[in-house]
Amino acid sequence: MGIWLGARFVRQARLAAALCGTALAAGLVAVPAMAQSTRSFNIPDQPVSSALIAFSRQTGLAVVAPASATAGKRSSAVSGALSSEAALARLLAGTGLTFRFTSATSVTVSAAAPTAATGGALPEGTIALDTIDVTGNPLARGGVSEILIGPRELERKNPSDARDVFSGEPRIKVGGSTPMSQKIYVNGVEETNLAVTIDGSRQNNKVFHHNGTTLIDPSFLRAARVDAGVAPADAGPGALAGTIAYETKDARDFLTGNGVGAFAKTQFNSNGSIFTNNLAGFARYHGFDILGYGTIGKGSNYKNGDGVEVLGTKTDLLSGLLKLGWEAPSGDRFQVSHERVRDDALRPFRGNIGFITGRPVWEPRVRRYEMDRQNTVFSYSRTSALGWWDPKAVLAYSRTDVDTPIFERPVGASPLPVTYPGTGITDSFNGKFENRFGFGDFGGITAGVDFYKDKALYKDRNYRVDEKASNLGVYAQARLKPFERARLSFGLRGDRQWFTGTTGEEFDDGGLSRNISGEFDLIPEHLTVRAGYSHVWGGIQLAENFIMNPAWRYGNGIRPATSDNVMAGLVARWNGFTLEGSVFRTEVENARAARFAVASATLLRDIESQGYEIGLGYAWEDGFIRGKYASVDVKIDGQPADSDTGTYLATPIGDVFTLTAAHTFRQWGVTVGADVEIVRDYKKVAPGNLPLKGYEVVNVFTEYKPLQLPHLTLRAEVKNLFDQNYADRATYGQEFGTVTPLYQPGRAFVLSASARF
Repeated sequence: MGIWLGARFVRQARLAAALCGTALAAGLVAVPAMAQSTRSFNIPDQPVSSALIAFSRQTGLAVVAPASATAGKRSSAVSGALSSEAALARLLAGTGLTFRFTSATSVTVSAAAPTAATGGALPEGTIALDTIDVTGNPLARGGVSEILIGPRELERKNPSDARDVFSGEPRIKVGGSTPMSQKIYVNGVEETNLAVTIDGSRQNNKVFHHNGTTLIDPSFLRAARVDAGVAPADAGPGALAGTIAYETKDARDFLTGNGVGAFAKTQFNSNGSIFTNNLAGFARYHGFDILGYGTIGKGSNYKNGDGVEVLGTKTDLLSGLLKLGWEAPSGDRFQVSHERVRDDALRPFRGNIGFITGRPVWEPRVRRYEMDRQNTVFSYSRTSALGWWDPKAVLAYSRTDVDTPIFERPVGASPLPVTYPGTGITDSFNGKFENRFGFGDFGGITAGVDFYKDKALYKDRNYRVDEKASNLGVYAQARLKPFERARLSFGLRGDRQWFTGTTGEEFDDGGLSRNISGEFDLIPEHLTVRAGYSHVWGGIQLAENFIMNPAWRYGNGIRPATSDNVMAGLVARWNGFTLEGSVFRTEVENARAARFAVASATLLRDIESQGYEIGLGYAWEDGFIRGKYASVDVKIDGQPADSDTGTYLATPIGDVFTLTAAHTFRQWGVTVGADVEIVRDYKKVAPGNLPLKGYEVVNVFTEYKPLQLPHLTLRAEVKNLFDQNYADRATYGQEFGTVTPLYQPGRAFVLSASARF
């Protein structure tokens, strides 16, 4: 069950911060027992960064390695039964890199031998910037379209919502300004056309077009991965335009061995007087671990950049996460988790729109929305592979509920509208079993089966209606190193789907999906070319709950959605500098765009998204700076996309530039950073629509981790420094003269304090 927090949360967080005054013991850290234990390794020679990702995945150890130290270096192959210490020594042999275990579950890699001044490791409490940020993360697969946001990146961003999670990635836009209204677009394509998972559980969240899609509490996140376009066969069914995978924390993220502890954080946002408080408790004991984590957020309406209060933007968030795990001495791990998040407040009458002029007078400016998402997952995996035996099993149930009052025209002479509750529910019972068959230095093949049973339901006092879809899939994905300097990935999956419409009519269909991608080092350690292609059979997509019609005419059925994705790019590295560029294209055919009209059950549209991205970055021992520029052109049925036609399909993006930088002053335990987003005017709009206005937003932060109190973190931020009045490019309605879009908050001062004890 979710963990619901009481009203004394703020005082608890402050007390936790005050108690957290015990510094870690100084001096060298001995190599822990975990590093000396023997396990089976299978890591081919490759760039050091990729090898450390593989090492971290096979050991579960957190790896901290500055990009400036690993750039241009290549690892040695590692195979056989070895201790983690011996395996890492062999992996780094000849690279000039050294390492040191800083705890039972973490190791630091550096370019020089340890010094007396530093003890060979980052000082306790500092943030590792622009690192190989894997920390044992199974989300990292190294795909050609992969964007990975790991634990330290999330720590630096200190996200309050999904928009913060994906900041700095110009190809990922998040429309809406409140968590309940936010929708994620990858290359301009809306996330319901991607395979979205949380802890491996499929999310089926197409509930109401005025709500967001996947309501998530970012404080629970350990990592997030996006495959922007080309996705592997083992990413799951329905990956028409790629994937989004979220992974939440467990007790192992807080404890390195047996013990108990707690974490508390309190945050204040001046724009809306928003208080957000987090509290977690965790324990580990002889293979068992437990984590309970909760969040409560309360606040008033915020003001936009013009100083105008935006109605319906109060913060009212309650969420909880409970995880139980057990790892046997054999390395078999079992885990069960339940995560739940709820947003319940007055929102604009159409939750993702500020206001629409010309509406009937009996429509209120705001109405209550309650959005409640929950996710329960049971999983089995192994912490280390045994030859050809590296299994994973997931059995999960996810559900999203939206409750809001329906307002109908007044009856007779009454000035009051007729109101009654309307409820939309989507859920998914899903699972998979897969195994990775390793071939030593040559790579391996992951093969498995998966299934889902999805349902979309709407009910009110007038009628009850639903659609259902079930799917059975079988897949195999090979990730191989056929020869020196080359990495090749290819896969195939077959799906069979059974669909039931609102009238009870049944249809079944099936199809094949395929993908191939690869990388080749044109100049070893310095220049790599990559390319990929996928064809995806996505089946029939469920309609949105709130527009389902019990009288829909399906005729001979709906054509299943299919897609083709292609990308190609180059990555150059030299002495801490990274220059990369890529071009991409996604075509989705028969994407479902149903409307309430009787004849609109089978309404389908085609989506085209294409563009390019260029990135340049430089990393040094204590910091980094990187800039990215993306140009994304999106069409629907051959015409420029607009946010209304593109509901649950796509939205216009245009040209986006991001700049991110941060630096840690080790001697003081201080980190400073900033990020900039520049979105240019967009004039390639559909005939009759208004051009979209550009904007420039600057955010800055400073963070202090006292060297004497390494478990205490103090942070100050200024968001939207120059008080820009704008709506995010992916927000609904900006191209229509009758729509006031949901503007983002104006300048905000954010103060936070967190402590572990």
